Amino acid sequence: MKYTKYTIESTVEAEDIISAVLYDAGIESIEIADSKPWSKEELDEIFVDEVPVNKDIPDGIALISFYLSEEDDKNSILSGVRAALEDMKAWIEIPYGTLEISSSDLADEDYLNSWKQYFHAFDIKLADDRVLAVVPSWENEDLKKKSDILLHIDPGTAFGTGAHETTKLCIIELSRYVKPGMNILDAGTGSGILSMAAFKFGAGRITATDIDPNAYPAVGDNFDKNGLKDCDFRMITGNIITDPDVKADAGSGFDIVVANILPVVLIPLTPVVRDVINPSGIVIYSGILTEKAPDVKQALEDNNFEIISEASLGEWCVIVSKA
Repeated sequence: MKYTKYTIESTVEAEDIISAVLYDAGIESIEIADSKPWSKEELDEIFVDEVPVNKDIPDGIALISFYLSEEDDKNSILSGVRAALEDMKAWIEIPYGTLEISSSDLADEDYLNSWKQYFHAFDIKLADDRVLAVVPSWENEDLKKKSDILLHIDPGTAFGTGAHETTKLCIIELSRYVKPGMNILDAGTGSGILSMAAFKFGAGRITATDIDPNAYPAVGDNFDKNGLKDCDFRMITGNIITDPDVKADAGSGFDIVVANILPVVLIPLTPVVRDVINPSGIVIYSGILTEKAPDVKQALEDNNFEIISEASLGEWCVIVSKA
């Protein structure tokens, strides 16, 4: 299959906001490239001494890219992206750059291999001080030795390597709340990384949903890599918010619901979560820019959830609540 790579020229300051705007416009997977050096704190979280910096990108500039396949309605999607970026200009208060969109074509193999320059092994310190390492298949096996728990993951055509702050926040909270045998709903599973982490923490059964059909084979491949193919895991393709058949198929009685999605999805998801979660069940929400946290907390409280904790990494936060 052939893909087209679309790249938006923006600024380092605006890259997170534009990422959120793209997600709202239906773009679920992006790359960000800039010349900003990694901080010591960021380097401490991965198994390398330094990360190559793209010196060809001018200081302060960020290139935000996404891919569309030949099967996608490119004209409609690009129209939506351009409209969303134009709307953003009315409220954004930081420099956002030219927002010019360029494109280039590449084959399926090139698309999959393009992830390798951006995704490297890293570790996450869990709530109980254990270390979970995330290692892609092309990284050296020696990188595994520092970890207590290991996840092999290749992003493929589905979103979610675990490197983003929001995914790390979710994994940390799952390590805090998952107990042996728990029944969990992973809404918007992407690559399946949160479900795989939850199984590593002792979950008994997990139901996952995702609107992207590409997620299904990517999740299956990642489960196989981690020896989890025989776990009690079920995946449903569809929108659990708008499709009553998906909601019915997912079922109820969940001890934990985890969702790493933007607030535009988390807010309408919350009444659905209320219907399917157990009494005293735990809800873990991330994908939230800190300035959007009040809106998400209000939605949770409006649906009779009790906010019990909040944590942040960078500009992103996780909110944990109880039914």
